[in-house]
Amino acid sequence: MDRTQPTTRIAVVTGASAGVGRASAIEFARHGWRVALLARGRDGLEGAKAEVEAAGGEAMIIEVDVADHRQVEAAADQVEREWGAIDVWVNNAMATIFADFMEVDPGDFRRATEVTYLGTVWGTRAALTRMRPRNRGTVVQVGSALAYRSIPLQAAYCGAKSAIRGFTDSIRTELIHARSDVHITMVQLAAFNTPQFEWGRTTMDRRPRPMGKIFQPELAARGVYWAATHRRRELVVGWPALQAMLGNKVIPGLLDRKLAADAVEGQQSDEPLPEGRDDNLYTPVRQPHRTHGRFDAQAIANSAQFWLTTHRGTVAAAALGAAALLLGRRRGG
Repeated sequence: MDRTQPTTRIAVVTGASAGVGRASAIEFARHGWRVALLARGRDGLEGAKAEVEAAGGEAMIIEVDVADHRQVEAAADQVEREWGAIDVWVNNAMATIFADFMEVDPGDFRRATEVTYLGTVWGTRAALTRMRPRNRGTVVQVGSALAYRSIPLQAAYCGAKSAIRGFTDSIRTELIHARSDVHITMVQLAAFNTPQFEWGRTTMDRRPRPMGKIFQPELAARGVYWAATHRRRELVVGWPALQAMLGNKVIPGLLDRKLAADAVEGQQSDEPLPEGRDDNLYTPVRQPHRTHGRFDAQAIANSAQFWLTTHRGTVAAAALGAAALLLGRRRGG
C-alpha cells in the first residue's frame, strides 16, 4: 500500500547532484515532496534544485561530504530545524574506482569505502536518531546487484555495496527486535546510464562503461520512490540484477570464471580516456552535473521485471483468474 499523504512530506537524498540521486530527488518532487539535496558540489546542487522545483517540489541544498559523520548530522539538524520531521532518508552517495585491485592506492581505496559504505552508515545513523523516537520513517539504501555478485575492476565499490547489505540486515533485525515501525529497505540496481562512468577514478587507458543491458536513471528513481512508500524488505530494479543475484546463489563458481573472462573487457569501451579527465573521488568534478551519462542511445527507459515486482497483487490475481478459467474449461470438457 502506498503511504504517500496529500500533505507535504520531507525526503533527504544524498548524492543528489547527479545520476540516480538527482533523478530520485526529481521523482519525489513530482509527487509533491520537499526534498533536501545533499552533495559536495554547489553547482551540481543548484542544478538539481532547479529541476526539483520545475517538477513541482521544494528543494533545500546542503553541501555535505557524507564520509564525515559530523557533516551528515549537521545536515539532518538543518533539515528538521527549517522544515520539520524527516519522513524518508535515501542513502545514495557513492564513489568508485575502475582498476585492478593491486593498482589502487590504499588511500584511494579507503576514500571510496568511506564515501560509499560509511556515508550510508552515517546517513542511516542520522535518520534513525530522529525517526526511532517518533516511531516512524523510512530509510532507503540505494544498492546494486554488485552487493550480491562482485565483478573485477571494482573491488572497492563491490566491497562497499556488500557491506551496506550486511549492515542493513543487521539494523533491520534491531528495529524488529525493538518493535519499531521505522522501515529500512534496500534497492538493488542493474547497470544505469549515469555520470559515474565519466567521474569514477580509473587506472585504465580506455573509458569505463557499464556491463550488459543499461537502463535510464529515471527507472531507478521510480524504484527508490516506490521503496520509500511501500514496506518491501528489498526491491530489485532490472532483470539483469535479479539474474545476477539468482545466478550467484546457484552457480557462483561458474560466474567467477565467466566474469574473469568477460568482465574486464566488458567494462571498457574502445575510446581512450579524454585528456585532462577529472574524477570525483576527493573533490567534485568541474564539468556540468547531469542525471544521464553518455549512453542515452543504448539505455532502456522501462523494465518488465520492475513492473512485475511492483504489481505482485495484479500478477497473482491474473494468474488465479487464468487458472480458474482453465480449470472450468477442463471440467466443462
